[in-house]
Amino acid sequence: MSRRTRERGWPADPEPLPVPVVDNHTHLESVLSFETPDEEPRTLDDQLARAAAAGVTRMVQVGCDLDAAAWTDALLRERAAVGDRSLLGALAVHPNEAVLHAGIREVAPDGLEPAPEPRHEVDLDTAIARIAALARGNGRVRAIGETGLDHFRAGPAGRQAQVEAFRQHIALAKELGLALQIHDRDAHQDVIDVLLRDGAPERTVFHCYSGDAEMARVCAEHGWYLSFAGPVTFKANDGLRAALRETPLDRVLVETDAPYLTPHPFRGRPNAPYLLPHTVRQVAETLGRDLGEVCSALAATSEDVYGPW
Repeated sequence: MSRRTRERGWPADPEPLPVPVVDNHTHLESVLSFETPDEEPRTLDDQLARAAAAGVTRMVQVGCDLDAAAWTDALLRERAAVGDRSLLGALAVHPNEAVLHAGIREVAPDGLEPAPEPRHEVDLDTAIARIAALARGNGRVRAIGETGLDHFRAGPAGRQAQVEAFRQHIALAKELGLALQIHDRDAHQDVIDVLLRDGAPERTVFHCYSGDAEMARVCAEHGWYLSFAGPVTFKANDGLRAALRETPLDRVLVETDAPYLTPHPFRGRPNAPYLLPHTVRQVAETLGRDLGEVCSALAATSEDVYGPW
């Protein structure tokens, strides 16, 4: 295999963690469909085995459009039926999907034209109702998410649709007693305002936290959880590491958001749960804590948020 192919394919296995941890946000359906120059690992069993060998023995599979939500529901049932307890699920309509379900057409702030027609034929209320039905019917679904606000893509009308969807997801999480996983892109204060206005669920997680240290202090005051992904390992992200230092360890989670946000030194290559140890080691280094202690704390906090696997 050439050097160029290696640089585009799956990274090598990391050194295993001393204590198993949880990847609390991953998109396995996208991991499995990710095109790479090599042929391995391609199957779900490959990915789960490779993750377990690295010390990532459990994960939360996130389905945040209707197709991915149905896929997640089926996967959780199939794996539980064969005695595999490594997977839990989170379901939602992603904020950018909410705009399409609402039929919004506008030029986003970045100048990108949206799709000419809504991606799905169902309206927003119907889409969220389908998510609710799946969540109610599957005890392996332990979170509503990822939901929230994304100001990077949406203009004024799209943002209003996102707020409406976000509020419905918050209400659903509280109704079902589930955790809430938040997508927050360039919308920090607006996300916080909605949470404070509507009342955040007891277990509220900022997926792939991207705020600063001041925001981390606000989140800590309200008992919200911050989930750190690959960007915390990027050399330029001193502000993100400062936010981590402001977060009580019992409010820290880790994730891959695979196949996206691959940690340093593998940016630009596909991500998967087995690469989570790179992020975990950065968390321990940033906090100046023993790696095994941090792993144990992350595992315990994951169960506090999602319950037993």
